[in-house]
Amino acid sequence: RGMEMITNVSEYERLAKEKLPKMVYDYYASGAEDQWTLNENREAFSRILFRPRVLIDVSHINMATNILGFDVSMPIMIAPTAMQKMAHPEGELATARAAASAGTIMTLSSWATSSVERVNSVGPGIRFFQLYVYKDRNIVRQLVKRAEMAGFKAIALTVDTPRLGRREADIKNRFNLPPHLVLENFAALDLGKMDKTDDSGLASYVASQVDQSLCWEDVRWLQTITSLPILVKGVMTAEDTRIAIEYGAAGIIVSNHGARQLDYVPATISCLEEVVREAKGRLPVFLDGGVRRGTDVFKALALGAAGVFIGRPVLYSLAVDGEAGVRKVLQMLRDELELAMALSGCPSLRDITRAHVVTDGDRIRRARL
Repeated sequence: RGMEMITNVSEYERLAKEKLPKMVYDYYASGAEDQWTLNENREAFSRILFRPRVLIDVSHINMATNILGFDVSMPIMIAPTAMQKMAHPEGELATARAAASAGTIMTLSSWATSSVERVNSVGPGIRFFQLYVYKDRNIVRQLVKRAEMAGFKAIALTVDTPRLGRREADIKNRFNLPPHLVLENFAALDLGKMDKTDDSGLASYVASQVDQSLCWEDVRWLQTITSLPILVKGVMTAEDTRIAIEYGAAGIIVSNHGARQLDYVPATISCLEEVVREAKGRLPVFLDGGVRRGTDVFKALALGAAGVFIGRPVLYSLAVDGEAGVRKVLQMLRDELELAMALSGCPSLRDITRAHVVTDGDRIRRARL
């Protein structure tokens, strides 16, 4: 099937489902339990509407921005997603090349099927490293050092996964890493494979390896082992925003782990404003979860996000067309954001304001008035 037929990001999901083994597709696609939040991550965007301004010169649209001191071509970046070689033989290496060619940031998962060193070897590019904290802190120390040595520019500390959420498809499928693959960052430590189990192999792996006692003090500890800025990924409340600032976080990623952890948490776009309000501009706030259109990106920016990260669209496009697929997803989102900005009367990112959108909350407040 010709790739030129694909006109939007969501179309890749259907094509990926046709192409991927069931166990792999289900692992990428599923959310926790009833998958209410999985659906809501998308639905919530659809309830936010535009208030476009007209008769503004939009002959030149500038989408460039600066993320933690790094210039990027657009506020659309790549979220960490695990085990990308299950989608395509080149896995994370293809994703890294696509991100670099798009002039944006890629976040590499701890559970990548390509090591930090291999990803670094594809050439220049701004890359962040997503970190799971293992019970054995020496492993963490080594891994962070290796990421730093390999030129990674920030650590995205995942804080919503003391245990793995219950993903029922993975339990049914007895999900495990395909035998020819390994979690390359952990291969030398003999932690690159998961044991066979009667349920989800990944859930068992997490239970045995990931530190459930992880707490705010460990954010301080992390700052003693690395000079890299630390993004706290998985914050959803004003309370935790306040504490993250107190503990010296360089940024916050509002995330519900792609709706894969606690079901019935709100959509990330619904939590964003609360976090932004509490942050008061003291640190940048990012969002991931449910972004499938340039209009979604615009809405997040209007509600105060400094940028968004995309996860599943990368996996699906990678499965369908490798590096070219990921490039195309980034290009489509870029083009859609540019159009949304033009049609809203916003020639640059700083022109996008809260007044450009209307949310459920606004409608309720207006009705009260």
